[in-house]
Amino acid sequence: MNATQWGGVSAIFLASAVEWVEAFTIVLAVALSIGWGRALSAAAAALALVAALIALTGASLGAVRADIDVIRGAIGLFLLLFGLRWYVKAVRRYAGRTRLHDEAEEFRETRAELSHAERRVAWTIAFKGVLLEGLEVWLLVVALGHALSWGAASGSALAALGAVIVVGAALRQPLTRVPENTLKFCVACALLAFGSFWSLGGLLPETRVWPLGDVTLLLLFALYFVSGRLGALRLRRAPALQGA
Repeated sequence: MNATQWGGVSAIFLASAVEWVEAFTIVLAVALSIGWGRALSAAAAALALVAALIALTGASLGAVRADIDVIRGAIGLFLLLFGLRWYVKAVRRYAGRTRLHDEAEEFRETRAELSHAERRVAWTIAFKGVLLEGLEVWLLVVALGHALSWGAASGSALAALGAVIVVGAALRQPLTRVPENTLKFCVACALLAFGSFWSLGGLLPETRVWPLGDVTLLLLFALYFVSGRLGALRLRRAPALQGA
């Protein structure tokens, strides 16, 4: 694989890891309430549905005979929108405008919700939690897989799932030490870089828009990274400046 493909695979792995950590926290809370067997059956059902969606979408897009530039342009626009959502939230968290996500707190809230729920409801909570997080992974795999490699994209998401399961099974507690906001911010910068590169490259001749080729991805990543941190710093200082 070239540098662009490695970048895409890394972005999928990190983004998937964040989603799987959140899913693991929900499954763990449910497992301690209704048992590991029922909780894992709910997680397995949700993961099977996500896997089927990935396979079906991959086969459908693979059969489409369309201009690759149009496809890359459309995928680029999707990545810009998807990455922007994570980017804005991460910058606001760095600036202290949005509360940081706390896996331990989510774990406690889920346990409290389950204390009043029946077994069937608890199973549904685990299924829904894993499915919602898995759908985020599905969107990333579909977006990057068609332009990079379906095998590499799916394998990266699966590797992230395996890593979270191994670490979570060893600890059997919420993965509170995962720097979720930092990971989401870095992944958002990568998605915005790919989105900018592919969207403009699909609308206009790529060699004219990006004469430096794949090196442009690194420059775009650095641009979004620095801009985001400077923006967070400015937002953090804004209240103090207004009160002066």
